[in-house]
Amino acid sequence: MIKNRDFIIVGLQALDSKIGSNCINIAHEIACHNRVLYVNYPLDRLTKIREKNDPIIQKRIRINKGEEADLVQVNENLWNLFPKTTLESISQLPLDGLFDFFNRINNKRFAREIKKAIDKLGFSNYFIFNDSDMFRSFYLKELLQPELYIYYTRDNLIAVDFWKKQGVRIEAALMKKSDLVVANSTYLAEHAAQFNPHSYYVGQGCDVSLFDEKLVKEMPEDLKPIGKPIIGYIGALFSLRLDIEVLEYLATQRKDWSIVLVGPEDEAFKSSKLHQMSNVYFLGSKPMEQLPSYLNYFDVAINPQQLNEVTIGNYPRKIDEYLAMGKPTVATRTKAMEVFEDHTYLAVNKEDYLELVERALEENTPEKATERSIFARSHTWENNVAAIYEHMLHLMQTSNL
Repeated sequence: MIKNRDFIIVGLQALDSKIGSNCINIAHEIACHNRVLYVNYPLDRLTKIREKNDPIIQKRIRINKGEEADLVQVNENLWNLFPKTTLESISQLPLDGLFDFFNRINNKRFAREIKKAIDKLGFSNYFIFNDSDMFRSFYLKELLQPELYIYYTRDNLIAVDFWKKQGVRIEAALMKKSDLVVANSTYLAEHAAQFNPHSYYVGQGCDVSLFDEKLVKEMPEDLKPIGKPIIGYIGALFSLRLDIEVLEYLATQRKDWSIVLVGPEDEAFKSSKLHQMSNVYFLGSKPMEQLPSYLNYFDVAINPQQLNEVTIGNYPRKIDEYLAMGKPTVATRTKAMEVFEDHTYLAVNKEDYLELVERALEENTPEKATERSIFARSHTWENNVAAIYEHMLHLMQTSNL
């Protein structure tokens, strides 16, 4: 446990974001016992133009003009900083030297705003926790001189086109000079260890309090006409991440199964053969609070993930949600899924999926459901942050910091 210290948290997600983020959950957990300055990412010039009608961007512009406060206290130990600066849009610059020149300028502008806030708050001997902000926060270790600079990797960002041009080089260099690198998957931890020996897997937090069968009152209306057994998936239906062929194969081979898909679709899913199959049901997006009601009536939950550069290292939070409700779960075998090996069925191909879903249906028992739930509920944000603290403390003790 680390208590009564000061943390500066930077990352790719703003605290007032419309969607959740690991970093936001981690910040709130750290703030239980420490003072935390959560720094939103600054505006850049292209974003100000392209997204000028977005209410969030409009708010940033008002703050930059001094029309609203840039430092807001969220609770007793947590403050949110809206940096009053504009950065240059440089992520796609092709020349390394040119990128580095402007990136240093951006970092100096960013650091200047953070320094004003920490001086105002009286922060000292602080830690910087960087959630994958490899560009804007590349020089913060040198510019702000924290006691420890911790880099947190939770997605294989350099596999995404936006990050590839400069990210491969920059993230490796940032990992190398960080004091500590922590990762939410074993794959990402092993990748980071190529550049920094102080790279560790720290698990993943997940708030599964909603995913409790005792809280489910009744079956959703659009599930009632659907026959059993229900083989279900909950989440975004994006072809970059999900294998349409697996779903088509299951629906074709077992017409007595109902394949239920809950979530928004991309164009590839909308135009797929799945929409012509009588035993496949697209139920669309649902509010978060309704998802447990759907999951509760699945006989088997699946995550037919594509295996590619983008997905191979990602920690699949939905697996914790599936298991928290005790559901037999079949998922694609990846490095990150090894953590779940004792509580899930892991498939390599579509034939495996067919065989393992059949096994999952046959082998399910109340005792196994309870074991799955207990395992998933151990993945708390408290435990996740405790693992980060453990490596921080060890590093400080062995380095005499």
